[in-house]
Amino acid sequence: MDYQNIEERMKKTISVFEENLAEIRAGRANPAILNKVTIDYYGTQTPINQVAGISVPEARLIVIQPWDMNALKEIERAILASDIGITPNNDGKVIRLNFPELNEERRKEIVKDIKKMAEEAKVAVRAVRRDGLDEFKAKQKNAEITEDDLKVAEEQIQKLTDKYVEEIDKKMETKEKEIMTV
Repeated sequence: MDYQNIEERMKKTISVFEENLAEIRAGRANPAILNKVTIDYYGTQTPINQVAGISVPEARLIVIQPWDMNALKEIERAILASDIGITPNNDGKVIRLNFPELNEERRKEIVKDIKKMAEEAKVAVRAVRRDGLDEFKAKQKNAEITEDDLKVAEEQIQKLTDKYVEEIDKKMETKEKEIMTV
């Protein structure tokens, strides 16, 4: 029996969850929060990291240095319009993003968001499980596999589901500790 497709879809869910976690501000500068911020660069929506150098010289500072100075204002505008919640400082050559210390209330809000994202990822994994089970039940109904094969498939798919749900929980706990101890 082939569970590869099911496992691939579960892995994809995990990778999307990891990308979402990387974009969460933890009080320290992480260039990943700029991944979804794009600018209109000569008529094309372009990610900031393709028109500028992004560096993290200090724990709570990101410096964005555009390769084309004409893009500086556009980058500043895009950051202001995005939902990252940080006001850029433009000195005419580079843009600086200063990350403030997180207060206790904001940390708890972030942890709540992380738990919500984790639950959404778990729901997605369970949806993959349901689709896989439906596929095997259809095969059994069409007499392609036996009832015993169906039982084995259900057990294997459940093991995969448990494995990936546990992985989501571990990643959530790691990010939660990071947020609460920064």
